[in-house]
Amino acid sequence: MNVTTAAPDAPKSSEMIETDAIVIGAGPCGLFAVFELGLLDMKAHVVDILDRPGGQCTELYPEKPIYDVPALPTVTGQELTDRLMEQIKPFGPQFHFNERIDTLSRQADGRFRLTTDGGSEFLAKVVVIAAGGGSFTPKRPPLAGIETYEGKSVFYSVRKIESMRGKDVVIVGGGDSALDWTLNLAHVAKSLTLVHRRDEFRAAPHSVEKMRALVEEASVRLMIGQVTELEGANGELSAVLIKTANGSERVPCNAMLPFFGLTMKLGPVADWGLNLHENLIKVDTERFETSEKGIFAIGDINWYPGKLKLILSGFHEAALMAQAAHRIVYPDKKLMFQYTTSSSSLQKKLGVK
Repeated sequence: MNVTTAAPDAPKSSEMIETDAIVIGAGPCGLFAVFELGLLDMKAHVVDILDRPGGQCTELYPEKPIYDVPALPTVTGQELTDRLMEQIKPFGPQFHFNERIDTLSRQADGRFRLTTDGGSEFLAKVVVIAAGGGSFTPKRPPLAGIETYEGKSVFYSVRKIESMRGKDVVIVGGGDSALDWTLNLAHVAKSLTLVHRRDEFRAAPHSVEKMRALVEEASVRLMIGQVTELEGANGELSAVLIKTANGSERVPCNAMLPFFGLTMKLGPVADWGLNLHENLIKVDTERFETSEKGIFAIGDINWYPGKLKLILSGFHEAALMAQAAHRIVYPDKKLMFQYTTSSSSLQKKLGVK
């Protein structure tokens, strides 16, 4: 799946979708890339392995507050996604969910041919990789039969806080996710037990302090130990067995949230022949172009000296990427830099004039 040049007479599928740009990943950076490309008259198709836009923001913490997006003192992952979807509406992007780009090759005319695991085929002048950390899967606890409970009473993320209301919840883990959801669900759940193998946590200190305060007021129970057994039937938990230094205890539970981290993999991107740095895609900081001309990488999946994995950094990268992509999509067209606040042509594109 390396980026290779196809033969001049390579057959074109009758179902081939031709577009200016393919954006791989529908997270915040991928969505904002659609906006920046659209401002410069480039049409985009967006492909994502998930079943909806938002990427990790909506998959892992749709209701968790984000505090460092400019001009939004607080916004949840879902709210940010909804706002970005509204912002890109004028450009009519087409989305291809539940699909993964598997192969990528350069054609004789310089465009890229991409195929997905679902059989879709694209021809694009530029490719924008905005796939976050790549494909990610939660690490599963080594508990017998846990698979039968997943999606029914064992969850690796919380889509809606209200889904936990009135439940006996057990959260397992000692990192930021475990502590964040302990704080968020403490006054929603009927009961909440936080289980960690030791009385030291990898989470932010202020989160640990808040958790201990909840323990003091008996809103949360902290158990130092490990979950060793699940009890229940037909995918519905009734209790978990927790082993501590003093023995084993059966704790009523109808919802368990294990936060053991994520396994992140680049997936097929790793086989496309791009220069990598510690499993991330190396880019320049002028165009955010990879080692292959016409293929760009923005957001958490890229690397350059001084890289900060922040949403706002990805937005900046998307803006510079679009400027460089324009020179490839429209090689004979001079690019005039304009501001949306003063350009009547940009305002017309956005439908605000």
